[in-house]
Amino acid sequence: MPPSPGYRPDPRYLSLGEGFADAVVPARFPQRVLRFRNQRWAAEIGLGELTDEEWRRAFWSFEPLPDNLPVALATRYHGHQFRQYNPDLGDGRGFLFAQLRDGAGRLLDLGTKGSGRTPYSRGGDGRLTLKGGVRELLATEMLEALGVPTSKTFSIFETGERLQRSDEPSPTRACVLVRLSHSHLRFGTFQRHAYHGDRARLRRLVEHCAEVYFPDLDEKDRPHALFVAAAARTAELAGRWMASGFVHGVLNTDNMNITGESFDYGPWRFLPRYDPSFTAAYFDSAGLYAYGRQMEAARWNLERLAEALAPLSPEAPWHSALEGFAGAAHAALGAAVLERLGLLSAGADQDEATVAALWSYLREVDLPFAQIFHDWFGGEASVDRARQSPFARHYARPAFAKLRRALARHEPREPERLSHPYFARPRPVDLLVGEVEELWARIDLYDDWRPLRWKVRDIRAMGAALGRASDPQRTRWPEA
Repeated sequence: MPPSPGYRPDPRYLSLGEGFADAVVPARFPQRVLRFRNQRWAAEIGLGELTDEEWRRAFWSFEPLPDNLPVALATRYHGHQFRQYNPDLGDGRGFLFAQLRDGAGRLLDLGTKGSGRTPYSRGGDGRLTLKGGVRELLATEMLEALGVPTSKTFSIFETGERLQRSDEPSPTRACVLVRLSHSHLRFGTFQRHAYHGDRARLRRLVEHCAEVYFPDLDEKDRPHALFVAAAARTAELAGRWMASGFVHGVLNTDNMNITGESFDYGPWRFLPRYDPSFTAAYFDSAGLYAYGRQMEAARWNLERLAEALAPLSPEAPWHSALEGFAGAAHAALGAAVLERLGLLSAGADQDEATVAALWSYLREVDLPFAQIFHDWFGGEASVDRARQSPFARHYARPAFAKLRRALARHEPREPERLSHPYFARPRPVDLLVGEVEELWARIDLYDDWRPLRWKVRDIRAMGAALGRASDPQRTRWPEA
């Protein structure tokens, strides 16, 4: 596997030393059917020129990449799950496979899901359902197109196994997924070493993060400085989740990472309509991780991270570092809302008023959450488009007047984007649970991957229209 000039291996995880991960042997699968290859991101990390056989050896057989991690590593972590501490976690069906730099110089991880049992499998089979892989692909593509920091689905191989599951029809098809992430270091990674009272490894982890992900941290008190940086990234992420109408579903401390990137998708949903109480997980009966409580959940998780780091700097102002979280998250939400509407800031007070008017309006009307962002992209520049919308009647009602005035106070960010064919659509690209189930049914019942292919194409077209780097053609799919 001769690397291309853009391939820049950098297995920095090894510098942490012993005690952070366990070497594991990848599972052996009976079949290999490539279902998805993310060519755009493969090119970004110097792997775009791999042949199909080289891709199979790397992401189905998991032969080490050149000059990279010599063995697969199941990382160690703990975490709070629905606010109950669990010391029996860790990579139970995945591992860290490789680390490398992208074109911007960022260190990225290639990690797996469904790649076999590890010391942390806790009786599980270490496998991933094909439906789970398809759902993660859809979530990551949609969030990337909407501007949310997210892991990228990099590769999916169907493995030919039949899995038994208690919460869905079984037996069901299996896959092994590879995701590209900007760090797999979770809040729970720090919690593990704090739980064991291992200050030496806890400090080493802080130094590693400072060296690799936050090189500009204040050296006087790196644990606290790292926390402040992580809190800022988390506030940005939470605000963007809210603006995208995304509900993560399982916001445990082991599902949040230090670099503020959304990852590890389980029972996620996108809002059908604005509803702060909307939940993604059927087992979240108390609504702990409901759409409207995601900022609260993120802050609670940061408090647990602060508790883990506090032994390294007992006198640091940990509480005060969190006092600004709500304000930062709401500021990120406001900026992301304006960005999704294609509008420029009109000043902090006006921006806040616009977002408040939008939420107030959406509470009052039976309007799909994504529709208003589509109909009013560019604000007043879309008046004629909005009049042609299938939901135009909503915009003629008195309840819309306040929001209309607020939108009119903003200049369009890039009005030329309205010439993109995407904005000629009467309805926006959306990703509600019913459609996800339909896409899976076509695959499960008929092995028909064309609707999924078309959906990813449409999502990427939306991303291009909104100004995201996205190319529907640069993905390898199986033949129809």
